[in-house]
Amino acid sequence: MTNPSIDVLGIGNAIVDVLAHADDAFLAANGIEKGSMSLIDTARADELYGLMAPAMEKSGGSAANTMVGVAGLGGKSAYIGKVRDDQLGAVFAHDIAAAGVSYGTPKATSGEPTARCLIMVTPDAQRSMSTFLGASASLCVDDVDETLVASAAITYLEGYLFDPAPAKEAFYKASNAAHAAGRKVALTLSDSFCVDRYRGEFLHLIETQVDVLFANEDELKSLYQTDNFDDGLQALRNHCPVAGLTRSEHGSVILWGDEVHVIAADPVDNLVDTTGAGDLYASGFLYGLARDMGPAACGQLGSMAAAEVISHFGARPEADLKAMATKAGLLG
Repeated sequence: MTNPSIDVLGIGNAIVDVLAHADDAFLAANGIEKGSMSLIDTARADELYGLMAPAMEKSGGSAANTMVGVAGLGGKSAYIGKVRDDQLGAVFAHDIAAAGVSYGTPKATSGEPTARCLIMVTPDAQRSMSTFLGASASLCVDDVDETLVASAAITYLEGYLFDPAPAKEAFYKASNAAHAAGRKVALTLSDSFCVDRYRGEFLHLIETQVDVLFANEDELKSLYQTDNFDDGLQALRNHCPVAGLTRSEHGSVILWGDEVHVIAADPVDNLVDTTGAGDLYASGFLYGLARDMGPAACGQLGSMAAAEVISHFGARPEADLKAMATKAGLLG
């Protein structure tokens, strides 16, 4: 088996984030569930955009954010995700390439426009997301380059993409190609909304295809339909060899074979926006895993990257993650 030329390949919804401040009254008045994600159609996207406060547009998408974080740590990352040949599609492609991520998925030339996620950030830094999937949902098996997958130490699958049937087929094509090449497959559950919709299919995917799982506390409890984190943790131990389970300010719990490691959250002086916290935790963890670091180092890199992204507006790092990790003694 040849050594991988890419640390992590991400596959997910290619989305442009539209972020604006909002209060709880705005969420209630517009039927937005606080702290969660809902899928919306074109008409609803246009309606909410018209109601939002002045907004900031940034390229996003969960797995894309994670790949940007891996690149920021000095890793080699690549991304597969579908955009349309429109203005937002050009913005997305420019931004991810400028961040150091290899991106070459062909743009759609017909159909829905590029996806966008309308993110309302309340004063308590919670983000509530209304997502129009647009062209991102048209990703299919033809977009999965098996040679590219085989060149990556880890292929990272975004649970948000697990909605349209062609994307599910793409997931299985990618995971089969990764395992055929002796590589690892990672999955993020993304949101309890996703788990509620596809619990059985996610469980099958985890039990048969996934080597590394990422989930927060609510997602884990939803997956195993339990009110208790510890019960979910014990159930997962039977299904997946490695997991990074995030618990907000309480840090994370790492499953590593028979071992369990508790990692403290990095302190944050000014909590601004929790958008992207899980994405950047996965960045640090996956970078460490791809570079054969141990569980504590993987978790600490994840905590550091997550703390950086929640200290400012937006879901992608603004500081030099590699320099921060080096200063903290996490990288040589």
